[in-house]
Amino acid sequence: MRLVPLIIAVLVPLAVAAQDRATVPEDVTQNHILPRFEELSDRSAELSEVAQQDCSSDSQNLRAAFHSAFDAWISASHLRFGPSEVDDRAFALAFWPDTKGFTPKALAGMISAQDSAVTDAVAFAETSIAGRGFFALDLMLYDPEFSRWGDAAYHCDLIRAIASDIHRNAAAIAADWADYAVNLNQPGTGSVYRSEDEALQELYKALVTGLEFTADTRLGRPMGSFDRPRPNRAEARRSLRSLRHVELSLVALRDLAARLSADHPKIAASLDDAFARSITRAQALDDPALAGVAEPQGRLRVEALQQSINDIRGLAAAQLGPTLGISAGFNSQDGD
Repeated sequence: MRLVPLIIAVLVPLAVAAQDRATVPEDVTQNHILPRFEELSDRSAELSEVAQQDCSSDSQNLRAAFHSAFDAWISASHLRFGPSEVDDRAFALAFWPDTKGFTPKALAGMISAQDSAVTDAVAFAETSIAGRGFFALDLMLYDPEFSRWGDAAYHCDLIRAIASDIHRNAAAIAADWADYAVNLNQPGTGSVYRSEDEALQELYKALVTGLEFTADTRLGRPMGSFDRPRPNRAEARRSLRSLRHVELSLVALRDLAARLSADHPKIAASLDDAFARSITRAQALDDPALAGVAEPQGRLRVEALQQSINDIRGLAAAQLGPTLGISAGFNSQDGD
């Protein structure tokens, strides 16, 4: 799979100019958040267009568009607040982890019943979130059980419906962020955030929860336990994207950390070095679906990667958090 230039570029330390603390939210908004959601909207539009032209599950053009759009989502997926939360858009784009197997069940139900919702965008948006988004499309394109199951015409309609639904949600998030940005840039009266501290805490929370999700879920789920590894729980393993998601997430979070620490060069350098080590370690794995967790040596390498990400979390908590006014008792799960 072709790696995006961005992954390669991150081996060069980021150079984000020092800036006053008050300008941090605007810099993050303008140069980190908005570009990512605009990219997601653009790439998902291409995915929808390609699906309309060629809906065959083995279409190389469709699969390439799928990977491009999925890359864009993973690079923005740590931004789970504001417009992403409206109407459960983030879950509609990416319902994972799917601990109960709802996605295959939802797709199987639609295919078996030939649910007519696939021909109506509004009706499809009301169907189960588990049967929508990138992980539903992952099964439709890469799982033989779904890529060849059922009536060919209906199969095509379902792929097109999923692709179009992805674009509608992505475009809605991007459009809403254009208006929502002022809340971070101008906290206070009339804003969702009452103060600059609250705005910075939201952004810091996105960094910390992104690191937690990558270490504990993207890596932790397939790792399972030493006696019982769970490689089949790896994210998007069918399309061989599991490790790629770790890399893309680290690239995006590295940029966010650099912008949040831009006014503190020593902290910025420490964080950037830590991210560089994690990214290098991830790229050295050469294990796209993280299948190596099933073997002791492979597991040790994934554990080392997980620990390197946890080291970044420790640095963020000990050095970055206090400079942003984040208390030692901050809980990324509730923002307190």
